[in-house]
Amino acid sequence: MPELPDITVYIEALERRILGQRLQKVRLASPFLLRTAVPPIKTAEGRDVVALRRLGKRIVIGLEGDLWLVLHLMIAGRLHWRPPGAALQGKVGLAAFDFAEGTLTLTEAGSKKRASLYLLEGEAALADHDPGGLEVMAAGLDAFSEALTARNHTVKRAFTDPKIFSGIGNAYSDEILHRAGMSPVAMTGKLSPAEIERLYQATRAALADWVERLRKDAGKGFPEKVTAFRKDMAVHGRYGQPCPVCGTKVQRIRHASNETNYCPRCQTGGKLLADRSLSALLKKDWPRSIEELEQLRGKR
Repeated sequence: MPELPDITVYIEALERRILGQRLQKVRLASPFLLRTAVPPIKTAEGRDVVALRRLGKRIVIGLEGDLWLVLHLMIAGRLHWRPPGAALQGKVGLAAFDFAEGTLTLTEAGSKKRASLYLLEGEAALADHDPGGLEVMAAGLDAFSEALTARNHTVKRAFTDPKIFSGIGNAYSDEILHRAGMSPVAMTGKLSPAEIERLYQATRAALADWVERLRKDAGKGFPEKVTAFRKDMAVHGRYGQPCPVCGTKVQRIRHASNETNYCPRCQTGGKLLADRSLSALLKKDWPRSIEELEQLRGKR
């Protein structure tokens, strides 16, 4: 799912193309994409774009007359900038927003169509779609600490909860925790002030770093390579590959369709965290450290 860095760069690209431009027409290929009926989607047509915002992991397009288009890309939704009047792309094309200078299209790969579009009227209606998580890049250490420790969760869960932190998900939480040298299963209620400050600084540095990287990748073009798995990431999506800091093989914790990646040397003091499926299978044979894991591999 596109997260804060990806959404930020999407919005910057849209600002250069549609801010101040008139939305001429909205074309929907799927009736399931639009989740609101009032006001009708046709109401958005013929209005100028007056604002662009990020609301958590949502992209918000503000139209004159206090109307707001809210796009939630979910896991597989992606935006593309095409020539004026571009046709929707086969089965993956969900919507097109026509402007004089070009067409913004929304696609979603896969059979599970989860992306959504809302047309809202008024700031109050827009506020109802805000999960309420803290905007870390605009927050001080005290606010960060308060949000992080309000409830006792693992730090991984805290970072991926949109009601606690805004715009951070599975991918960048892995990168933040690696940069902070912190275990994903560390409990927020047991963190020391020094650990909280280290996590705060790592969060801001990781997000700022990735926003800048993605800006450079996109240049003046439209970001077309939006993905949760990037070759320059330290640990996310890099299971079995060497940690760029210490060379230890990146490990993982799998839960349902999600996977947490971490470096056992940099983050857990050499301890392997229990993976539910594998530890249940191996039981007492589950390796507790990097050394035990290497011994087990050697025997095999």
